[in-house]
Amino acid sequence: MLLCAIDAKEGRYTIVADIPGAFLHADMDEDIQMILECTIAKLIVKLEPSLYRKHIWYTQKCKPMLYVQLKKALYRTLQAALLFWKLLSDTLQEWGFEINPYDQCVANKIIEVKQCMLESSHDGCLLFL
Repeated sequence: MLLCAIDAKEGRYTIVADIPGAFLHADMDEDIQMILECTIAKLIVKLEPSLYRKHIWYTQKCKPMLYVQLKKALYRTLQAALLFWKLLSDTLQEWGFEINPYDQCVANKIIEVKQCMLESSHDGCLLFL
């Protein structure tokens, strides 16, 4: 609410944006394995039988299981948010934004004599002009 009050006082335009599949843009930087169970394991095998059929196994209750290794950050994994923020902050810096030393989730850039501030949060990105 405080940011809204400041934006109104300063006459700023505010835009809220979401990056679809944001976490899928970030590559995993370590080996992370995940187990797929039941229907999802069967569907993965159907997608590429020659690759996955030999790796599927069944529990004592005949439940299909498949271990996979993640190549991209996956939503709700511990690394996902950090990996995506590293990718986003690197990209913003390439575009001329400066990361705020006091709040790493804020980036600033002067565009045509106006300050542009981007704030990243767990549920989207806010852009202040």
